[in-house]
Amino acid sequence: MKIKKFIVDTMPEAMQRIRSELGEDAVILSSKEIETGGFLGFFTKKKLEVIAAIDEERRPKPRRVERPKPKKRDVYDELSELKQLVHQISEQIDEKRVPTSEYPAPFQTIDDHLRRQGVTKKVRLQLMKHLLRKWSEQADASFELSGLVRELDRYVERELAKLRFGGIDFQKKVVVIVGPTGVGKTTTIAKIAADSVLKKHKKVALITTDTYRIAAVDQLKTYAKILNIPIEVAYSIDDFKNAVEQFARFDLIIVDSAGRNFRNPLYVEELSKVIDFDDDVETFLTLSLTSKYEDMKEIVDQFSLLPIEQVILTKKDETGTFGAMFNIPFELKKGIAYVTDGQNVPDDFVEASIPYIKRSVIGEIIDE
Repeated sequence: MKIKKFIVDTMPEAMQRIRSELGEDAVILSSKEIETGGFLGFFTKKKLEVIAAIDEERRPKPRRVERPKPKKRDVYDELSELKQLVHQISEQIDEKRVPTSEYPAPFQTIDDHLRRQGVTKKVRLQLMKHLLRKWSEQADASFELSGLVRELDRYVERELAKLRFGGIDFQKKVVVIVGPTGVGKTTTIAKIAADSVLKKHKKVALITTDTYRIAAVDQLKTYAKILNIPIEVAYSIDDFKNAVEQFARFDLIIVDSAGRNFRNPLYVEELSKVIDFDDDVETFLTLSLTSKYEDMKEIVDQFSLLPIEQVILTKKDETGTFGAMFNIPFELKKGIAYVTDGQNVPDDFVEASIPYIKRSVIGEIIDE
């Protein structure tokens, strides 16, 4: 048996050199990422080390008879080689060793698009692993980008269906909106109230516990006056309970909480001193799409002591990357209730749905 080691930049390059030097019957024994060159550990370059072998005794002799339909045979050979490459990459993904630049071209197009949208590497690996395995299972598979995008669409649909999307269902009377300062929480509450009153014809009342910012209270009072709905200010948990009792005959009570620095560990504890998060309360966490995803994760973790049902994403109009719409459901296992994309009340506001989420993140891959 003849064994040879190849140091290359990409797996396709390795496949080409192995075929050229060892022949079509060679097999790949192992592959791994290594670092080469550099000086004293600096300026190294990542390469792939691929070890292949050929059984000399079984190595076929050159054929003298021409193969019929050589062009068609070449296509089958290439397809087989590509499937072998896909299988190897899929296995490497399981071991988290694959460089993200090693996908065949159409797969790389999808991965590049998701990366530009801000989808995390963890989520991208999950999606790419599914696409690679699904493709390798098909007898007549091709590398058409449109087919891969359709399969991605179907897979995302199935995964997101495990979570809850869409707005308030009025199963619980009290809805509390929480979140850090600066995410547009008060304006979002006005939009939810307007939607509930004007479109769903519900009897709505407001409670605000945001006594830190007089402007926020005045703003919410202005919206309440326009919508002709009552509002109460709660300074303590007793005030909160009295207000809820006062609005007992209403269909929906929306509670605006104080927006504070989410890194303050006492923030959530302070909320619990003013708001009674009992079984008849539904809690939504408001996040801005303009925030870094690492900050979003930290905010979700900070509020993990509260029974967060879904998240609300704001400021979609202020960014061009919507990867958080995938990251939050796939990584944090939270559904999305609403997405806002402007300041106009009651407009610039949609109930999130799986088709809307998919369209926002993957809808333009083929157009690029």
